[in-house]
Amino acid sequence: MAVGLAITCEGGQHYKGKVTRFVVLSCIVAATGGLIFGYDIGISGGVTSMEPFLKKFFPEVYKNMREDTKVSNYCKFDSQLLTTFTSSLYITGILGSLIASSVTRALGRKVSILIGGVAFLAGSALGGSAFNIYMLIFGRLLLGVGIGFGNQSVPLYLSEMAPPKYRGTFNIGFQLCGAIGVLSANLLNYGTQKIKGGWGWRISLAMAAAPASILTIGAIFLPETPNSIIQRSNDHQKAQKMLQRVRGIADVEAELNDLIRASSISKSITHPFKNIVQRKYRPQLVMAILIPFFQQVTGINIVGLYSPVLFRTLKLGESTSLLLSALVAGGMGTVFAIVSMILADKFGRKVLFLVGGIQMLVSQVMIGSIMAAQLGDRGGFSEGYAYLILVMVCLYSSGYCYSWGPLAWLVPSEIFPLEIRSAGQSITVAVNFLFTFLTAQTFLPMLCHFKAGIFFFFGGLVLIMTTFMHFFLPETKNVPIEQMDKVWREHWFWMKIVEDVGEESKKIQQAL
Repeated sequence: MAVGLAITCEGGQHYKGKVTRFVVLSCIVAATGGLIFGYDIGISGGVTSMEPFLKKFFPEVYKNMREDTKVSNYCKFDSQLLTTFTSSLYITGILGSLIASSVTRALGRKVSILIGGVAFLAGSALGGSAFNIYMLIFGRLLLGVGIGFGNQSVPLYLSEMAPPKYRGTFNIGFQLCGAIGVLSANLLNYGTQKIKGGWGWRISLAMAAAPASILTIGAIFLPETPNSIIQRSNDHQKAQKMLQRVRGIADVEAELNDLIRASSISKSITHPFKNIVQRKYRPQLVMAILIPFFQQVTGINIVGLYSPVLFRTLKLGESTSLLLSALVAGGMGTVFAIVSMILADKFGRKVLFLVGGIQMLVSQVMIGSIMAAQLGDRGGFSEGYAYLILVMVCLYSSGYCYSWGPLAWLVPSEIFPLEIRSAGQSITVAVNFLFTFLTAQTFLPMLCHFKAGIFFFFGGLVLIMTTFMHFFLPETKNVPIEQMDKVWREHWFWMKIVEDVGEESKKIQQAL
């Protein structure tokens, strides 16, 4: 079954094509790269609240957690060693994503996806069999390499394979798989923490091999994108055949010509990271840095990495905390990722950023106010206030999961021209992982010192980023990926930056 479509491009051309089974299956397999990312977020947050795990690897945290009177509610989990376990993954994730840029450009998107799956498999084996903290953290480092390669290559693959009209829907499949990974991990944590003998955490860590195996085996059979075929081999006939198969029609001349022109420009760029700082790429570079930065300072790590810890802070039990984490971080993520898939190509990226930002801001202010008024340094919450906070956390999570969650991966993957696309995506992933690392390292100390004020802190940042997106993000829905440069030339602010190089770029394209 295929759905016909035609996309109007610059200059009056049209991209013809259908949503074919071939492209749907290819994108589903590639999107499973989100499973490994989501699974890790869910698992690491869950096992760090399991008492047997803490007792074995983090005895000081375990002691503080069991202490009812001497340590503040907000400081029981404040341990640099514990945050190092959670965040060490993102150090090698940064390195992995930067290395993946060269691999993706030279060897293709498929190879990078395969490397990511294999590295994650190795890390899951080490984590599940760890008998000391060094083995545990080394396993996390390998997981980071896998996620670095996967997050760099998968969004690119999805954006290049998808028909322009449905690029948002296809690309958000990555975030949907991530949400399914979080949900699966949290439900698994809920089950494994009940295993007698206190070794259930090993199953949770080792089962990371399941999504990694799906990705690794699937990557072996993935086709390469037409964009990558032209960029690497300049084989126009092979690229044309792949494009015909992807689009489901014989007439792909308009899109193929755009790919050939983009590839010709790409081959003139020998150092993408050096060229990406040029003035003509300034808008894309700013977005590649600020969007992943903003995504990580929304405060999402409160719900993702540390939601079980947060619920334990609210004096809820271990089992209840893990179940609530599954429902909030995983269930909400899955449902609202689907909502985002439906709405992103209909209403546009910008609207979802703004509505989601306002929703997150309101919920964070409410959570902070309730905690400041009702939760002191000692003692607990009444059940009513605990569940009111749970409702606000759900409101926050849903807002994130249809806006900043998926769109912070979608928008950077679609705005870069081919010649710097791989480098641009690597910068996006590296910035994302850098600030994930920093927020993961600092969240527990901040929770200890800021107490309820941490929610006002992140709420203020959400206000800033929502304002920024309103004024400086152009709408990119339905714009073909190789025609994306026009959105910057038509934007009230960015046109001033790129207009000086616009005429020069047109002359180069005409000459080619």
